[in-house]
Amino acid sequence: MPLLSDRAGKTASVVVLPSSLEDPNKAAPGLLKLGVWIGCSAITTFFAALVIAYYWRRATPGFWDPFPLPKTLWLSTAIILASSASFEAARRTYRRGMHDVAARLLLITACLGGAFMVSQFSSWRVLVEQGAYLANNPYSSFFYLFTGLHAAHLLGGMVAMGFVLLRKTRREVIDATAHYWHFLSVLWIVLFITLST
Repeated sequence: MPLLSDRAGKTASVVVLPSSLEDPNKAAPGLLKLGVWIGCSAITTFFAALVIAYYWRRATPGFWDPFPLPKTLWLSTAIILASSASFEAARRTYRRGMHDVAARLLLITACLGGAFMVSQFSSWRVLVEQGAYLANNPYSSFFYLFTGLHAAHLLGGMVAMGFVLLRKTRREVIDATAHYWHFLSVLWIVLFITLST
């Protein structure tokens, strides 16, 4: 049974690969990307529900006591945007066949991801020192919920990146991981704006 390459749309003629050329233990080209898009759609729906609940609770009369966001969240935002840029550079470099350069760029991205997590933990520590705990008021609960869940999803992205770094992998895996990472960057911007307003 032939498989249609994901590169077929980029050539003048259709490229058909016999399935015997593919490792049966690996997903068909494009299947991994579809899985990532489905996963991102589910995560988007989940966070959209949380953001709607945030705005609904904020508009409801009762105790709502927002606090000034730590300055480290601005640093977190800059770090995650830089990591997204370095991941995209790695993805494009890998496509051109410069795998060693791409590996170095992926390592930079992983370090930036780690720096983002450290910056988030630093923000939580600053808030705890100021007496802003999870159960203080609904605003602080939403703050820790948003940032904690985003950090958990970013950790999943770092695990996927570690898989890419430690193994020789196909381009489809790098593309799918990059798309997930860019999605997390956009998600962070949305959450940051939500918490700032």
